[in-house]
Amino acid sequence: MMQKDLLSECPLCHGDGCYITFMNESAKNYMCFGCGFTSNDLMRVGEFDFEEFESEYPELYKDIAETDSEGRKWYPAVINLPEQGTVFANGTSKENWQWAGILLRELTEAEKEKYAKKNITHLSDTKSLKLFGRDFIEACDYIGLFKS
Repeated sequence: MMQKDLLSECPLCHGDGCYITFMNESAKNYMCFGCGFTSNDLMRVGEFDFEEFESEYPELYKDIAETDSEGRKWYPAVINLPEQGTVFANGTSKENWQWAGILLRELTEAEKEKYAKKNITHLSDTKSLKLFGRDFIEACDYIGLFKS
């Protein structure tokens, strides 16, 4: 019998905001709202093809990835809420990065024509970009993740 999702201690940062979902009887996905990093039980150093997996990742995400005590590799999460906003890691290096949030705005009439074939209704509002240091949960709150 498959277990239910649960909130538990993060294997990476040891905070109490790690949301765990069960992929199958022996593997779990991890999404920590404390540190903002995500992993799963299949992504273990020495057992997983990280070269292919990381081929489309930004350099910053590869640089700030971390490995926990059980060999799982963790990457910064990207939270994308259609019509609301996006949370992402923003910076230039492992020493110089922080969480960022950017809100989305509806297309103008002129933009609707331009993007009609792409089925796009919203774009990032660059004026709304806000930085949150290492406070992932505040960045998520900024884009409305916790609004009911």
